[in-house]
Amino acid sequence: MRFEENNLVSIVVPVYNAERFIMETIQYVKEQTYEQWELILVDDCSKDNSCNVIRDAMQSDSRIRLVTLGANGGAAQCRNKGVSCARGRYLCFLDADDIWESNKLAQELAFIAGGKGFVFTGYEFADEYGRGLGKIVHVPAEITYREALKNTTIFTSTVMIDRHLISDCDIMMPCIASEDTATWWNILKRYGKGYGLDECLVRYRRSTGTLSSNKLVSIQRIWNLYRKQERLSILKSIYCMLFWAVRAVLRRT
Repeated sequence: MRFEENNLVSIVVPVYNAERFIMETIQYVKEQTYEQWELILVDDCSKDNSCNVIRDAMQSDSRIRLVTLGANGGAAQCRNKGVSCARGRYLCFLDADDIWESNKLAQELAFIAGGKGFVFTGYEFADEYGRGLGKIVHVPAEITYREALKNTTIFTSTVMIDRHLISDCDIMMPCIASEDTATWWNILKRYGKGYGLDECLVRYRRSTGTLSSNKLVSIQRIWNLYRKQERLSILKSIYCMLFWAVRAVLRRT
């Protein structure tokens, strides 16, 4: 695939009824010290004022783009649509309520240089107002597919991908629960390993009532990934889930 600009970073944000946070999220991107980016906001048939907020932001910054889906399709379809529209060599994902530190892109670009195709960073849990809670998730220097099965430490809003090294067809996400985790596993399986930058460059906003805050739902989702997506045996799935559960608890306490 040819890219319009080899140093351009394409940032894909799924948007669904995100009026409360979306202007703040756009501002965090605009405050990046690295300025060669495009922000692709993919609206999933929002029923609130999200699109108008985005259109207002577009008036003052040509790097911001709005793409709309014809029918509600979920986060995976939004991200896939964004990838198909992306013009940059480097690809990042950002959820509409998460927060990037101003040096996130600059530090991650310096880290990905030299042949790393898939990288991710540390992050901090934050409350619904974006205030850091002091709980920082550290990441390993490297992670393989087998290790990732037991440690879902790769947080989507921290990821950066070099599209010269990772094919778009391997970045496209399946339309299942925990589609992002399934995609990272697929990339690790096909390309060998990912690389962690153990710097806290993202704040993960945990709003009350969100799907990810429901522990029983999270357990069911990860179990389905093991059994249906990865087709692991029951014993192997239980083995991996025990490690996953311990690490998930440690990340949140």
